[in-house]
Amino acid sequence: MRARKRTAVEDLGLLTLRLTAGGLMAGHGAQKLFGLFGGYGIPGTAGWLESLGLKPGKLWAYMAGGGEFGSGLLLALGLFTPVGAVSVFGPMLMAWNKAHTGKPVWASSGGPELPLLYMASATALAVTGPGQYSLDALLDIDTPVLVVAATAAGVLAGVAVGMAARPTPVDAEATGDEALAAEATGDGNVAPATAA
Repeated sequence: MRARKRTAVEDLGLLTLRLTAGGLMAGHGAQKLFGLFGGYGIPGTAGWLESLGLKPGKLWAYMAGGGEFGSGLLLALGLFTPVGAVSVFGPMLMAWNKAHTGKPVWASSGGPELPLLYMASATALAVTGPGQYSLDALLDIDTPVLVVAATAAGVLAGVAVGMAARPTPVDAEATGDEALAAEATGDGNVAPATAA
């Protein structure tokens, strides 16, 4: 049975999904890396991540920001789309585990609503492909399965290391779970008082 070719409208739907999910994910990374869009840059992100037990905070801030920015950019452009889609899972699984666990699902309650939406969008794009309005289609790029598998292995290793990290008693006293929950937003950015 031959696969049906997608229509221009379906490809436009994939472009919309890619630009929205990928663009917003890249924006989250830019908040962490560069302090753009109301973010606190590496210093603020590093302080917050250290309060969660992720030390050294600066390294984890670069990893979180880089993972979000890079995966989002790849998805938005439709470039090496499977790599971008798999890479979304690293920072989103970490965000879910470190900032949203044990809370109701909704973002307004500090829950994992946004990480779930990003991972669902990435999964949809990994399964369907980026569509014709993408750099993968324009440049006729077919990402090798081995590259996708290596990316997935790297993401899983990073997530496993990060999930094993626990805050020390000093970190817990410094932030307090209630204060952290109150000041953390849906993607892990924090108020300046905590980020400083």
